[in-house]
Amino acid sequence: MKKLWLVFAQSVTVCLGIIFVVSLFRNDLITHTSILTTVDTASRTKGTPPYSFRVAAKKAMPSVVNIFTTKEVSNPHSSVFPNNPELKKFFNDNFPPQPEKQLSLGSGVIVLNKGYILTNDHVIDGAQEIQVVLSDGRVAKAEVVGTDPETDLAVLKVNLPNLSAITFGASDQVSVGDIAIAIGNPFGVGETVTMGIISALGRNRLGLNTFENFIQTDAAINPGNSGGALVDANGNLIGINTAIYSKSGGSQGIGFSIPVSTAKNVMEAIIDHGEVVRGWIGVEAQDLTPELAETFHLPNTEGALLAGILKNGPADRAGAKPGDILIEVNNHPISDSKDMLNQVAMLKPKAATTIKVIRNGKPLTLNLVVDKRPKGHIKNLEEQDGP
Repeated sequence: MKKLWLVFAQSVTVCLGIIFVVSLFRNDLITHTSILTTVDTASRTKGTPPYSFRVAAKKAMPSVVNIFTTKEVSNPHSSVFPNNPELKKFFNDNFPPQPEKQLSLGSGVIVLNKGYILTNDHVIDGAQEIQVVLSDGRVAKAEVVGTDPETDLAVLKVNLPNLSAITFGASDQVSVGDIAIAIGNPFGVGETVTMGIISALGRNRLGLNTFENFIQTDAAINPGNSGGALVDANGNLIGINTAIYSKSGGSQGIGFSIPVSTAKNVMEAIIDHGEVVRGWIGVEAQDLTPELAETFHLPNTEGALLAGILKNGPADRAGAKPGDILIEVNNHPISDSKDMLNQVAMLKPKAATTIKVIRNGKPLTLNLVVDKRPKGHIKNLEEQDGP
């Protein structure tokens, strides 16, 4: 009897062990099957490959155009008088200049379906003829509505129906690390899309424009991309591609775009008034170095040193003097000379405002009336553009 009971107990133990092992593997198989099913279903449901930006590209591409310009330049050694040493000796190098057509290319962005196109000023500067080629193959002659060389922006207009205007994004929602897609016509090969990320924001002091606040991106930008669109992952415009940093002439992963907020303000001013009107107070400013701050007994380098005052200009009439440290414009604290330039430019001409300076270690508030910023260089102020 004891022997039978022992056999029974062993049999039960073995059976329980088998049941446990089968149950364990069965749950594991069910779990893995569920995961695979979920992933497969998700990929089929989505309908697009992972990490594709085809929707953004498809949305923005119809709004980006190719721009071809023609200008006449004087060429003393044209085909009429070949560059021949004997002819040069005979004519004593005094070849009559011959006009020659120079072709260049760039890109642009349709910003309003009424035919307005935003591009770079340097793309169309000096052009006698401008042709725009749309993504659908249509070609049209474009007229210049207005330009703003200080931000390197220009507005063109074409008379064509059924235009696809781009959707504007928001510059204040752009962050470093966001996806950036550049669309344009590099080297004239045709509409091209490249992708990267936002590398930096607020780049300035590059010596490209008077007013600089660039978006930096590593999306490939090459000659011909100028004036084209920088869009986000949803296909919304966040910048106008303007320049690259390159030692070879090709993309090296450092491109610069004008933020859409700046582009939109300039565009609206040009369309409404034919030009961009900015404030000006007639001063030349420079940054404060630690050495200058120590000389003026300042606690830090915040502010801008007024190195020059234009005679009979707004600041001069208000009583500003060379050597003053400008620390506020219209109650806005000034960090450096570039900040000062931007703050003054935002003021409306003929508007009354205040500036705060430090003179002989003491703060002083001056009242002045803003003037209109002149175009080009301001003479009698060391030939430099000042605010």
